[in-house]
Amino acid sequence: MDRKEFRDLASPDEAREAIGSLSLEGGVERVPLDDARGRVLVARLDAELDVPGFDRASLDGYALRAKDTFGADEADPARLTVTDEVHAGEEPAIEVGEGEAVEISTGAVMPTGADAMVPVERTDTEGDDVLVRTAVAPGDNVMFAGADVAAGERALGPGTRITPRDIGLLSALGIDEVPVRARPRVGIVSTGDELVRPGEPVDSDRGEIYDVNSYTIAAGVEDAGGEAVLYPHAGDDQDEMERLLREATEECDLVLSSGSTSASAVDVIYRVIEEQGKLLLHGVAVKPGKPMLVGRLDVSAPRSDGSEDEQRSSSGQSAYVGLPGYPVSAMMVFRTFVAPAIREAAGLPEPEAATVEGRMARQERYAEGRLRLMPVGVVTDGDGETLVYPVDKGSGATTSLAEADGVVEVDPGTDYLDEGESVTVHLFSPDVRPPTLLGVGEDDPTLNRLLDRLENPRYLAVGTRPGRRRLREGVPDVAVVAGPIDRHGAATAEAEHAGERATGTVELGRWDREWGLIVRPGNPAEIEGLADLIDRDLRFVNRTTDSGLRTSLGAAIADLADERGTTRHDLVDAIDGFDLGLRAHESPARNVAAGDADAGLGLRTTADRLDLGFVPIDDQPVRVLANPDRREKPGVRELARTLETDGYQQ
Repeated sequence: MDRKEFRDLASPDEAREAIGSLSLEGGVERVPLDDARGRVLVARLDAELDVPGFDRASLDGYALRAKDTFGADEADPARLTVTDEVHAGEEPAIEVGEGEAVEISTGAVMPTGADAMVPVERTDTEGDDVLVRTAVAPGDNVMFAGADVAAGERALGPGTRITPRDIGLLSALGIDEVPVRARPRVGIVSTGDELVRPGEPVDSDRGEIYDVNSYTIAAGVEDAGGEAVLYPHAGDDQDEMERLLREATEECDLVLSSGSTSASAVDVIYRVIEEQGKLLLHGVAVKPGKPMLVGRLDVSAPRSDGSEDEQRSSSGQSAYVGLPGYPVSAMMVFRTFVAPAIREAAGLPEPEAATVEGRMARQERYAEGRLRLMPVGVVTDGDGETLVYPVDKGSGATTSLAEADGVVEVDPGTDYLDEGESVTVHLFSPDVRPPTLLGVGEDDPTLNRLLDRLENPRYLAVGTRPGRRRLREGVPDVAVVAGPIDRHGAATAEAEHAGERATGTVELGRWDREWGLIVRPGNPAEIEGLADLIDRDLRFVNRTTDSGLRTSLGAAIADLADERGTTRHDLVDAIDGFDLGLRAHESPARNVAAGDADAGLGLRTTADRLDLGFVPIDDQPVRVLANPDRREKPGVRELARTLETDGYQQ
């Protein structure tokens, strides 16, 4: 069949309108009281009895007739005869007469004849008598029947989202089951042969990755008030995918798929929608999230969970939304377009407004003619003002969301956001708070241990070079840099501090780490140093050019070239794998451990932790540099104290 393609992208408003036209309501269900918190009532609940159902004492003391205390005070107390006592849960067996009192416990039934009670603190006892040192009026310290809720009163109205306080009221009324709006059932169908469920082994050689979208989307569904139903992984098998889509359609109010970018997957989805419903929209002018689909699927079979009066009943159709495959795109589209529809169907209000105003920490260019949903982080500067910086590693990077605090919506007509420009950040939740410390730079085991002892830090391991650049731009509080920093690679003290003197950055602390070649256990290839990588047929795995280790390696090779009377370029060309740079500091070591390389660039601490061999080359300084305007920021001071405590301040 010919694949359908919508060449004209819908506007964001048209996408919201299309999703709003879908029916997501799940009907009505009765739930036990202990499952009712957070659910939404669909009918008014009236009190069928008085609460309390009897006149009861509000305090420990004595039940009596108020007129017997008239005129009593500290100097001239009223003397009454104590005739009995009543405790909570007991039925009084006595009537209070003139000049009499009954000892009573908090919550106990007031005995006949008594119309008030006096707290024990305002009394003394003498034998069988009680001396009342205050006058009370009828009704004092008594909660009369129905004073809390009277029979016939309106207790809770439809649309009430049941809170713990409401649970208490319903319990007091003896209600053990309540009618609530059924949570929309949302089926999540994950597609793609490369996806593996977390907990199962993943084969990176085959390009397998863990399924991120199913779990993040399911969490978003639950957070929006829906009931997430995860279906088995279908891969790109057409028959299985079609079966799962039809099954989800019959069992759920909304079906969400993510991915389905292969030709076969898209063809299956189109066929199911065309045979069993209607495709309303394909493609939205938004970034990320352009390849979104919206449709309506007919339900051809009764729901598996019944269709009685107050069971979930089918409306004859199920809504369908196809989300993009990349995690950032999928979650942005879900959060912007789908979550509001689920909340409305569940009867939940929009979440508390969670926005913050801030200034762009640096310029961000954008000129693509689509609404951009830009993930951003927030940090406070030295004056406590909010700065906003983009956190965008691409739609395929899950950490773009994990490291972000919210989203800035960039209008399609905006070419760029200037440094210092005011923007509104839509926070992911009202309780998001800026990190106490924002650091960037080199990934380092010692640094990780230091960060573990700080309160709410955020660290972006972008490498030494980007860390220096971002510090110059004024975004982070601190940057952690490693290795020689001048263009020749010479690690002289003067070169190390030249840049800091120019920008006014402050060194908070430093330590040394031993770097070299990580090899297989026992060093079976008998590698002794860099010369072996050049002179022998060995496979090497390097770090990226942003890494301080890569810079130190380059300086060491330049020294070796001088010794041999040749050029650094010639030696680099002789190393198999020199240009293969991996970002994470453990990645080369893991390649060696997997048998994919003979040697990798890394640290002794990494080799020790992974039980690998190590060929030392040199020590490398690691320094923590602070933005001079942030020295007095509490998070920076906390880091400085931690460095001093551990002896890392020079």
